[in-house]
Amino acid sequence: MSIKTAVMNGVQTIEIARPEKKNALTAAMYQSMGDALKAAQSDASVRAVLFTGQPGIFTSGNDLEDFMQRPPQGGDSPVFQFMQALLACDKPVVVAVTGAAIGIGTTMLMHCDLVYASDEARFAMPFTSLGLVAEFASSLLVPMHAGYVKAAEKLLLGDPFGAEEAQEMRLVNAILPAGEVVNHARRIAERFNMLPPAAVRETKKLMRRGQAKLVQETIGVEGEIFAQRLRSPEAREAFQAFFDKRKPDFSKFE
Repeated sequence: MSIKTAVMNGVQTIEIARPEKKNALTAAMYQSMGDALKAAQSDASVRAVLFTGQPGIFTSGNDLEDFMQRPPQGGDSPVFQFMQALLACDKPVVVAVTGAAIGIGTTMLMHCDLVYASDEARFAMPFTSLGLVAEFASSLLVPMHAGYVKAAEKLLLGDPFGAEEAQEMRLVNAILPAGEVVNHARRIAERFNMLPPAAVRETKKLMRRGQAKLVQETIGVEGEIFAQRLRSPEAREAFQAFFDKRKPDFSKFE
């Protein structure tokens, strides 16, 4: 099982557990995470959701082989179901970033509420290097969180960055030693057992209300362009180079 879920002490834990593939996400894994979020939303005993990865790795992003075999096809695709389930979750979502968080491993954080990173965490949004574009409203939210200049480094150049820079960019709440981050995040998630649940849910809705419509619109626009880019010669070259274990050659493209 690549996604492990459990409800304990009022917390729905969603653990990405595929360390042999650096926690790369498949369509089936997106489906499992989306289903777990929906279950948490409907379970009155769940007061918060906790996402975790494995020691040294949160997720390396999409499993490219699975991604090419099962590319997203519209809003019913597992990856979009996961996105919508995360957006629809009005309970607090806490994340323990246990290591590398690549692609959606970074962009999903902006749709969560409390993010704690290990001091070994590394982040990257390398969409352009794959001939693709930003997803999950990151073209809107990264500039909103970090400012346009910093967003250009991370989305146009795809520059990786560490935990301290992620905190400066307002993507994470705090940085902890690698061995402490999961337990700390769990303690934070369990604090919601002591708070009135309806007040917490309504407060989260109010905080996100101002940008909710624009986020949805941006996801839709990004999704259309992303699908086009998947069929582009640039993307084919980038993906083939990945499978060939060589550097891509974009010199022939205009």
